[in-house]
Amino acid sequence: MEDREALEQVARVEGLLEEVEGLADPGARAKATEVVQALLDLYGEGFARMVDAVAQRDADGEMAAALGGDELVSHLLLLHGLHPVPVEQRVLGALEGVRPYLESHGGNVELLAVEEGVARLRLEGSCSGCPSSTMTLKLAIEKAIHEAAPDVEEVVAEGAVEEPGANGNGNGLLQIEVMAPPAPAGDWVMAGGLPDLQAGRPLVKDVSGEPLLFIRQEGNVYAYRPDCPECGASLGDGALEKFDLRCAECGHRYDVLRAGRCLDAPQVHLDPVPLLVDDAGLVKVALATPA
Repeated sequence: MEDREALEQVARVEGLLEEVEGLADPGARAKATEVVQALLDLYGEGFARMVDAVAQRDADGEMAAALGGDELVSHLLLLHGLHPVPVEQRVLGALEGVRPYLESHGGNVELLAVEEGVARLRLEGSCSGCPSSTMTLKLAIEKAIHEAAPDVEEVVAEGAVEEPGANGNGNGLLQIEVMAPPAPAGDWVMAGGLPDLQAGRPLVKDVSGEPLLFIRQEGNVYAYRPDCPECGASLGDGALEKFDLRCAECGHRYDVLRAGRCLDAPQVHLDPVPLLVDDAGLVKVALATPA
């Protein structure tokens, strides 16, 4: 069974459980619930014995890592409180996966602690205090943590700044609920090798029907929404000097390295798109509807 089919089965089970809860006959509802609970207890005991057997024969942790790396198995083990990899280790692994994207924009993230279902982070570099840090968390960090550690109920990030109009708490922290699965629009999408992207020249390319602005500079690739936030013109016609991208229409300059901060009007900034480059040089981006 492929991962997609497994997830469809999970959704089907959840739907059937909702139907059970909605049964009009109290006796039938109670009996069905009792059957489900008995099956969960039985499978939980079986999983517990398997985890114990693995732990006794897995000195290097390789088998535990393999089990924890399978999304379906990981979720089943979490359901019974039996995940072989500690939650803090899983969160660290998730952050390592998005670190190349953060570093490509001059930022970084540090895990402070995971306590009682709350992961506490500190954003560093250009991510700290940046107006676009909310989107960075939503598209990159939140998604990675959810996939690796769905048992984390909340993320609290020092250095994040709420977008204008958002419900901030005024203390420099941003809280994000991560229990719900990320929207499909936030999935990583292949943009390819970008053979037409040359150093020092912006390129606008459609990826899954959405135009994105790509820039290659000093060996790194950056992705942004292509419209100038000041005048709405396409930045694909802009002039790039080092890491400063100048809009051809209004002349506003944006720091590509520092998450698209405007050098002329601090209240505006580009919308960065999370981007990763794999070992083969292929670019992946995380698409979502801009706020």
